[in-house]
Amino acid sequence: MYKNKNVVLGVTGGIAVYKAADIVSRLKKLCINVHVIMTKSAQEFVQPLTFQSLSQNYVVTDMFAEPKTWDVEHISLAQKADLFLIAPATANAIGKIANGIADDMLTTTVMATKAPVLIAPAMNTNMYENPIVQENIRKLEALGYTLIEPASGRLACGDYGKGKLADPEIIVEEVLKMLNSSKDLAGLKFVVTAGPTRESIDPVRYITNHSSGKMGYAIAERAAKRGAEVVLISGPTHLPTPPGVQRIDVISTNDMYEAVMNHLEWADVFIKSAAVADYRPKAVAVNKIKKGEGDLTIEFTRNPDILKELGKRKRNGQILVGFAAETQGLIANAKAKVETKNLDFIVANDLTKEGAGFQSDTNIVTMIDKYGNMEHYDLMPKKELADTILNKIKSLLGRE
Repeated sequence: MYKNKNVVLGVTGGIAVYKAADIVSRLKKLCINVHVIMTKSAQEFVQPLTFQSLSQNYVVTDMFAEPKTWDVEHISLAQKADLFLIAPATANAIGKIANGIADDMLTTTVMATKAPVLIAPAMNTNMYENPIVQENIRKLEALGYTLIEPASGRLACGDYGKGKLADPEIIVEEVLKMLNSSKDLAGLKFVVTAGPTRESIDPVRYITNHSSGKMGYAIAERAAKRGAEVVLISGPTHLPTPPGVQRIDVISTNDMYEAVMNHLEWADVFIKSAAVADYRPKAVAVNKIKKGEGDLTIEFTRNPDILKELGKRKRNGQILVGFAAETQGLIANAKAKVETKNLDFIVANDLTKEGAGFQSDTNIVTMIDKYGNMEHYDLMPKKELADTILNKIKSLLGRE
């Protein structure tokens, strides 16, 4: 299955280099062709001969060494790669790549490749949590690089915390997932809504909710990577636009309603993950409301129900997916929503559960389709859940 696949493995300096040898061994057992590039620092921990013996390919260590073949080595490897993996990735390597510095064979080859790049960081906890490192990681993710979160535990320096290289088995699983990923959603047009909406009270104040937009952005990112044409209609968030996604920024529920309805005929799939305000102030004060004696009463009016309107208007073959974030009566409320809003299925999550809901990078959900079938998914990263949702849509569209 993987016989003709090429993985270029970049190995940077850190105690976790020995685990990279295990990664090469695991990949070779799957008949994947592995080419290793080692930085100078990496060679202080493990000799190139180890990786040469495991990969059965010569190891590149020096950008200015006499070439083993006639072609330009870093360009040749960059073009050959079906996937570029960096494990372990130090803070130094992450910083260089994030800021376009190409001063050795590894960083030069990464800059030259058009293959997907998977990065597995490994470093001291304080280094990993440093705002500069985190900013570099966010920058790489915004540019379309995939990162595997390091594990938590006892580090080589004796500290405890996040920073350990992810288990080689987990890294290899991600490699296989990326090698297997195809443009299976090509030709489909997705509209994804994400984030909160804001309803103005006066020029200074507004009503909103705690939605971060992470779930919708993860869905948009994964759909685009799988070949779909994606329009992301987003309420106010601090998240970067996923690569390959067209983003439309909105503020209020009415704004989002108009943007969604403008794409009613265009879209094949609507995924409504935004947490919109159900009500808005009936009147918005022209000037700031000043504090006075006694209580303040604000009269509210209903906002348009975007999901229900989509359910009324959806055409044959169009897929409509909703979300339900509840604090009680999760299943009953989600089932009612599927029926009243004419959904193909709903993704329901209980906000009271740890690791689920707003602001989190993970979620715990139950999917319920229009026939009442339920599938429960335990704690998982939102990006993984995004693929699960997309796989269900793919199945409904008969693209198995």
